[in-house]
Amino acid sequence: MTNPTATVNHDDEVVFPPADLNQLLDLAHFIEGHAEPGLLLGPDGERVALPSEVYCVLRQVVDVMRQGKATLIAPQGLLLTTQEAADFLGISRPTLVKLLETGAIAFSKPNRHRRVRLQDLIDFQRRRRMERRDILSRLTQEAGELGLYDGSPDDYAAALKSARRRHSNDK
Repeated sequence: MTNPTATVNHDDEVVFPPADLNQLLDLAHFIEGHAEPGLLLGPDGERVALPSEVYCVLRQVVDVMRQGKATLIAPQGLLLTTQEAADFLGISRPTLVKLLETGAIAFSKPNRHRRVRLQDLIDFQRRRRMERRDILSRLTQEAGELGLYDGSPDDYAAALKSARRRHSNDK
C-alpha cells in the first residue's frame, strides 16, 4: 500500500487505455447496463462481492479510458512536490509557487521544501472552474443586456473591451 504522505513517481501509476478498445467498449456497455455492483470472478472461479465504492471507481476509470485518456488513481492525502503539483495543474512551477505564496492553494513545509496535498489541488481546480463559469455567465448576461447578440462585430468588440475593463477594475 502506498504511503499517502510520500511522493510517488506518477509514471508508475498512470494507466493508459488498451490498444484494442473492443474489450473496453464491452466493459463500458456492461457497466452502463448495471447500476449495482456485481461480483469479481477470479481465474480459479472464486467469487468476491464488489463493494459499491470500488464499482464507482471502476465506472469512472472505464469512462476516462473510453475517451482515450490515461488515468491515475492516488490516495486522497497524497503529498506532491511543487513540480508534481505544477504538472498536475498544467502550469509552470514558478506560477504554482506564486499561487502557494498568495494563499490560493494550501501547502505545508515540513522541511525546506513545500508539499501540496492532491486534494487541495483538486479543490483549487474546482474553485477556479466555478469562478470562470461565474465570470462567463456575468459576461454573457452583460452582452445580452447590451444587445450584442443582435449587433455587428464592431459593436461586440467594443462592448467586450468595455466589459473586460470593468471586470479588471472589479478585482
